[in-house]
Amino acid sequence: MTDETLAIEPTFFNNPFPTLKALQEAGPARLVRLPDGVEWWVVTRYDDVLAGIADPRLSSAANDHMANDSELPTTEAIVNANNATRRSLVNIDPPDHTRLRKLVVRAFSAKRIDGLRPRVQQIADDLLDTMAAGDNETDLIEAYASMLPIRVICELLGVPEDHEALRAKTGAAFQVVKDDESMTSMAQAFTWLMEYATQLIRDKREQPGDDLLSDLIAIQQEDDGRLDEEELAAMALTLLLAGHETTVQLIGNGMNALFNHPDQLNTLLTRPELIPAAVDELLRFDGPTNPGVARYATEDLTLGGVDIPRGALVLLSVAAANRDATRFDRADTLDVTRDASGHLGFGHGIHYCLGTRLARLEGSIAIGSLLRRFPDIRLAIPADQVRWRLGMVRGLTALPVALK
Repeated sequence: MTDETLAIEPTFFNNPFPTLKALQEAGPARLVRLPDGVEWWVVTRYDDVLAGIADPRLSSAANDHMANDSELPTTEAIVNANNATRRSLVNIDPPDHTRLRKLVVRAFSAKRIDGLRPRVQQIADDLLDTMAAGDNETDLIEAYASMLPIRVICELLGVPEDHEALRAKTGAAFQVVKDDESMTSMAQAFTWLMEYATQLIRDKREQPGDDLLSDLIAIQQEDDGRLDEEELAAMALTLLLAGHETTVQLIGNGMNALFNHPDQLNTLLTRPELIPAAVDELLRFDGPTNPGVARYATEDLTLGGVDIPRGALVLLSVAAANRDATRFDRADTLDVTRDASGHLGFGHGIHYCLGTRLARLEGSIAIGSLLRRFPDIRLAIPADQVRWRLGMVRGLTALPVALK
């Protein structure tokens, strides 16, 4: 046991990097007790996080194990989150993971994603037109960063335009449970989202369209591999959540980082050809996967020379690994000209994000179009007044900007 505490409170989320750096300097893996009493081995160094992501002894089904392990606390929110997502790619291990990923890759093709470019550009331009016609000061998250990804993922999946409801529920689903009110909100959000996904499957089965979800339903009916109903609904929910929420933060966190590094913002304004590659640097520097990904040790193992016992919960800190100076030169410095390949913002190995191509497409179009339309854009409040929400996906509550 340990007296160290990784504080899940506003001060940590506003700037988690000093805490993560201190843990990184203290050792390869540290046993940390969170305020809810659950203990995690937090792994922070790049090579160890990379090894941990690829280690089959670290199960992705951490929520399943938390719900089933009588020694760990079980809350309504954990149960609802587990029931809603336990059959999705994010939370399962081989061989089921291998089978499902093979099927989904066929529907999530490069050709389909690349074909979205004109539509993503049109959506970005339409949103920027609306912003230009409004007040000079606006919330960039509300007006742009959240609207573009939800419209894109809804069109890709063939989802009706329930944008406002989906945005509200995905935000609630990703919050940190800190009290009874937030627990209830999270539980209700996951319940609503799973019911929504299940009904969406029924509707698509009756009236299929030219969209990814209809393709998944068609694949389900083929003889060479089946998605059962629960898997299909979980997959639809995962694509809705991951395809929207993380891209919101990519755009929001990325623009905030640029506002705080005006030299880098100016570099992109004068050299816009750098923007596609700069998306990876922005993800490395302050991406949405923060502090990291949850795993469960199914066997005793050693990471970075530290013995981790069977049954332990392990947090592989992607955010800390992406700031590891042994892997990235000047790791705490934003440099949009650097080659940021190798960052872990999209995962690794069998858990490498299926939506990587779409995220890069949306990020580069969103940021590039914004800077072309509003080259004088700047923060409308002091940088230290920007606030980050409580959640295991790092993102801003708002980003007030002046457009010119």
